[in-house]
Amino acid sequence: MFKKDENIILGISIGDMNGVGPEVILKTFEDQRMMEFCTPVVFGNAKLLSFIKKVVNCTTNIHGIDALDQIQKGKFNVLNVWKEGVNLDFGTLDDTVGQYAIKSFIAATDALKNDEIDALVTAPINKYNIQSNDFKFPGHTDYLNQELEGNALMFMVSDAIKVGLVTDHVPLQNVSQHITSDLIKQKVRTINQSLIQDFNVIKPRIALLGLNPHSGDNGIIGMEEQNFIIQTVKELFDENIIVYGPYSADAFFGSEQHKNFDAVVACYHDQGLIPFKTLTFGTGVNYTAGLNKIRTSPDHGTAYDIAGKGTADCTSFKNAVYTALDIYKNKNEYLQSTANPLKVSTI
Repeated sequence: MFKKDENIILGISIGDMNGVGPEVILKTFEDQRMMEFCTPVVFGNAKLLSFIKKVVNCTTNIHGIDALDQIQKGKFNVLNVWKEGVNLDFGTLDDTVGQYAIKSFIAATDALKNDEIDALVTAPINKYNIQSNDFKFPGHTDYLNQELEGNALMFMVSDAIKVGLVTDHVPLQNVSQHITSDLIKQKVRTINQSLIQDFNVIKPRIALLGLNPHSGDNGIIGMEEQNFIIQTVKELFDENIIVYGPYSADAFFGSEQHKNFDAVVACYHDQGLIPFKTLTFGTGVNYTAGLNKIRTSPDHGTAYDIAGKGTADCTSFKNAVYTALDIYKNKNEYLQSTANPLKVSTI
């Protein structure tokens, strides 16, 4: 196995194999020049991926391996996490296939924790068929938050806009119960630090959206803004975090105010992701900020309706690869630049 400093080792979980995940992975690395940026290793099964390759008419050369110390630079490595065959029915929700998606993801996460890979890109899963007695998480982010160090934050990123969430996979009726001043502070601090160390933004400008329509209209449509959100923004500003708000979400995006900020913080899932995907769908990236390891994913789901047809667009997955590599380099440069070069005396 080659030394890590020669090339970034990029782990990839295979996702739901009845969806477009394997196809966009194969298409991303169909161009051999991608191997100049990183050495990919897909956690799955080489024979199964070779079968999918033929179905979607890809030309990617597959190098099957049985252990991570067999990874070869310049090749599209596929680690055999399992040896048995799996029956696929493209476009179908299948509990068995869902469990193999989680086998891939857990194996890749373990490798990430053990520094056997440098970063992780996850292909799309279906949140329904991954559930089991051993895996009871709404998705990738929640499991990574348990397994890795730090506090995970769903950070949707693109060149045009970056959106972070105070709450992510929470039912709408429960959102107001989850949002507190402490939670908002935690998320804004995480986004501020991520912008600095992961995206090279020296002095980030952050906008916080209000929870209620029109940010509550001075208490007429909800009191959360008046009770604690406005004060929370002031307290964060006193910490030298440049954050403004709360803004009325509809007017904020409608007037393109997001262009004046390095990131936008939304109170709940759809408040942030609807405008993000409207502006960037097919090119955006989901980055799990706030953890000690790097994970990205494309901004789309399993796309069962086009699975197995060879028509899936790999742009978002390719951008997820590029983003993971950029963050890896930025984070290392930041840590080196902020490390104390002087050894502490023990005398």
